Amino acid sequence: MQTKPKKANYPVIWTWFFILALTPIILWIIPSDTFDDLGIKTCPSLLLFDIECWGCGITRAVLHFHHLEFADAAYYNRLVFFVYPFLVYLWIRWIKEAILFLFVKK
Repeated sequence: MQTKPKKANYPVIWTWFFILALTPIILWIIPSDTFDDLGIKTCPSLLLFDIECWGCGITRAVLHFHHLEFADAAYYNRLVFFVYPFLVYLWIRWIKEAILFLFVKK
């Protein structure tokens, strides 16, 4: 059973709400090719074994998918067609929970 946080947590919930609300806008402002040519390998699988894992390229793919560039998104990682809808689902769920906590009086 989930309990309602104390009133002292209102600033934290408001901050979380604004971060969530601004995330899609910020992703639209960032150009879709921002991470395409960084040349930085951060994946442990690539660094240690020089093998791409299932998550390689998902950040680039999500950014291209968010900009409705589906062919580019599929080029970087085809799993984006499952990951992006799941991220949207999580975003909607978290926004809903924040709104219910902040604006619905019980």
